Amino acid sequence: MKNFVSLALLLCLGTAMAPTLDRMFVTAAFAEDTAIEEASPPEPATEAAAETPAVTEEAALEATPVAEEPAAEEAVAEEPAVEAASETGYALDNLILFLCAVLVLFMQAGFAMVEVGFNAAKNAINILYKNVMDCSLGMLLFFIVGFGLMYPASYTSEELSPYFAFGGTGIYEPSADQTFSPQVDWFFQAVFCATAATIVSGAVAGRMQFKAYLIYSAILTAFIYPISGYWKWGGGWLMQFGELVDGEWTMAFQDFAGSAVVHAVGGFAGLAGAIVLGARKGRFVGGKSIAMPGHNVSFAALGVFILWVGWYGFNPGSQLAFNSKADTDATVLIAVNTTLAAAAGVISATIAAWILFKKPDLTMGLNGALAGLVGITACCDCMSNGMSIVVGFIAGLLVIVGIMVLDKLKIDDPVGAFPVHGICGVWGCLAIGILPNSHLESGATSFGIQAIGTGAICAWSFVTMLGLFLALKAIGILRVSEEEEMAGLDISEHGMHAYPSDAVFGAGFNTPDRKPEPVVAS
Repeated sequence: MKNFVSLALLLCLGTAMAPTLDRMFVTAAFAEDTAIEEASPPEPATEAAAETPAVTEEAALEATPVAEEPAAEEAVAEEPAVEAASETGYALDNLILFLCAVLVLFMQAGFAMVEVGFNAAKNAINILYKNVMDCSLGMLLFFIVGFGLMYPASYTSEELSPYFAFGGTGIYEPSADQTFSPQVDWFFQAVFCATAATIVSGAVAGRMQFKAYLIYSAILTAFIYPISGYWKWGGGWLMQFGELVDGEWTMAFQDFAGSAVVHAVGGFAGLAGAIVLGARKGRFVGGKSIAMPGHNVSFAALGVFILWVGWYGFNPGSQLAFNSKADTDATVLIAVNTTLAAAAGVISATIAAWILFKKPDLTMGLNGALAGLVGITACCDCMSNGMSIVVGFIAGLLVIVGIMVLDKLKIDDPVGAFPVHGICGVWGCLAIGILPNSHLESGATSFGIQAIGTGAICAWSFVTMLGLFLALKAIGILRVSEEEEMAGLDISEHGMHAYPSDAVFGAGFNTPDRKPEPVVAS
């Protein structure tokens, strides 16, 4: 039995070792043949020379497919990899731009809260409704006509006038070399348009007829904003300074995210509206300024925080590309500069108000934050971190000065829309021509170019809107009556209250024998 087991083990071992032994024998035989060949004498030179071309040709024929096949396979393999990387970058750019557009859209809530908080309770519904209509009416009109006016080159390859052009209605068709979807392009630009319109709502609050406001909003979003936007962002005349080299102009008006294109347009339109409308009843009495505090500063503070957050879609989103290292570095620089400018605006406005009014005024600090945000919007891409603090700090001082100047001129701007968006929008663009920054150092612009571009956009908005408001006044539909203003636009224009009637008019309002008593401020 033991012998049988031993024999079986030997057979198994032999079977397992057979392949190895075979390889050993083959290797040994190959080595022996090689040694014999090396030991044999060389062939005659003439014979070797005669055989060489044949051997070389045969070797070349055999080697060619072996050498070329891996290279061809690598080329084929690289194509899907490049295509996948391109699609990933395209997806990243578009998704981030979409999210930034959502943040800018959310700024509408911030504007609504600021304007409601800084105004009387009896006008809350009217203000909220105007914000909703700015967004809704503005989006539709920008789709129908505004987008084609602002970016006509996206619709056609024909040569266009640098002052006015119209590409078509709706959204332009996609192309093979596009860097982002036309759909997300329209969405991002549309929310900017709605932002420009909403700025005016606060400046004319408490005394403008609702239908007149809708007419204003429609004209600004469909025509006024897109036309001046084309001058800068659509490739119009504000992009054509310096010399024309290889089809590109060497200098241009710089406004990265819209200190002038968006904010100053809204700010100067609001100034025109406030001038033509006149002040609220009781705002200036006997030549003196009478403060009319807002009914809920908590709402205003919440609105400023919402706007601050939304600005991270406004400014960093304007980079438009995010998938490369350079784009990423630029985006986060823009975000940090935006943050520093807003913070500096709060500090400078607080210091100035504390010195002037002997108390730290929260409303001034809130406007200081918005001033810093507006000021840095034009130059957040080209300023250093330190210079962004300077921009915001000066903006915070300018907003205090602006509010005081309007007060002296007896121009009633309930929320400070013109000082924040108009004055600080101008400052943001001019700062590029004054303070050290990459655009100025590279020769891409100058103070003169910045002044021309800023002045043209502001004048366009102010003059056109002044004409519109004067026309509305002439036909008698601009301002509500004194009785309607005293009762509040919520009840006179919309037939409802934002709060229980007692909170607006006092106890006893709903009793059968009592009518609402006129109030100056809630």
